[in-house]
Amino acid sequence: MPSPRALAAPLGVGRQHAARALALAGTALAALIIGAVTVRAETTLLNVSYDVARELYKDVNPAFAAHWKATTGETLTLNQSHGGSSKQALAVIGGLQADVVTMNQQTDILAIAEKGLIDKDWAAEFPHQSTPYTTTMVFLVRKGNPKGIKDWDDLVKPGIGVVIPNPKVTGNGRFSYLAAYGYALEKSGGKADEAREFVRKLFANVPVFDGGGRGATTTFTQRDIGDVLVTFENEVFLIAKELGPDKFEAVYPSVSIEAAPPVAIVDAVVDKRGTRKQAEAYLRYLYSPEGQAIIARHYLRPRDPAVAAASTVKFPPIRTFQVEKLIGEWKTVQAAHFNDGGIYDQIVVKR
Repeated sequence: MPSPRALAAPLGVGRQHAARALALAGTALAALIIGAVTVRAETTLLNVSYDVARELYKDVNPAFAAHWKATTGETLTLNQSHGGSSKQALAVIGGLQADVVTMNQQTDILAIAEKGLIDKDWAAEFPHQSTPYTTTMVFLVRKGNPKGIKDWDDLVKPGIGVVIPNPKVTGNGRFSYLAAYGYALEKSGGKADEAREFVRKLFANVPVFDGGGRGATTTFTQRDIGDVLVTFENEVFLIAKELGPDKFEAVYPSVSIEAAPPVAIVDAVVDKRGTRKQAEAYLRYLYSPEGQAIIARHYLRPRDPAVAAASTVKFPPIRTFQVEKLIGEWKTVQAAHFNDGGIYDQIVVKR
């Protein structure tokens, strides 16, 4: 029979193993708790935006993340999604979990709000009807302007290839359409029939309809299609910077449209995810001197007069009109011109 001492030895070893196992388990549990705290401390935001704002938010996002970290101590990861503005709005309506949307036209945010995902008073939540900057539609032509394009009238001449993305799915295309329509409406003294005929002639000169502003830029600059690209002013600046002034040049028409891209919090998402304070701070940052300076560096017209005056980017003067004052309220304009069976559909059928 084993002695009591012989029996005690294995029991002692067992107790040591058990203690070690408990210690290891405690360490693992502590690591899990620390890991969980770390995960909770890292928050993500998704900004669903329009096509040609990609580079802007590539600069805004890390700047705001650093600002938020310094202010709150919280690590914030900002993700961005870009495409044709209306396609992006449909994606959010379809379930894409955007914390904020930064679209290029009111109609896309209104469409999301109509589904109950954004508060109906979204435009009053931030300054300037929730539009932190403006831009306008101008022309980009090939170096030397071989077709002598100077104004909207030149775009309806026979044989002129005009590159504009599809107004049915892109804010870029709708702004281009409405800029031409507004020009013709002013010139005719308010005659809608003449303005309609003008845009019919213009869109008869469009060889291909891209699904986004960036696609239209590629069509014109890389595929060498068309004589003139109608696009946002900031896109024209960026093309000149990236591809060189020896290939293209900007032409400013006599009048164009004021494009004021709006921003909004997607209330249904931030309330579910608990990210409202981060989302609000993110959009307010766009109005701060730092945010406005980034906006100006991307050739968008900042709202802050001091930032605009100090900016190294000098914007040529151009007379612009607002859609609401010249053509009508955005919701009415969308229904009349761009909804299925609207004026745009009718003129494209006849082109």
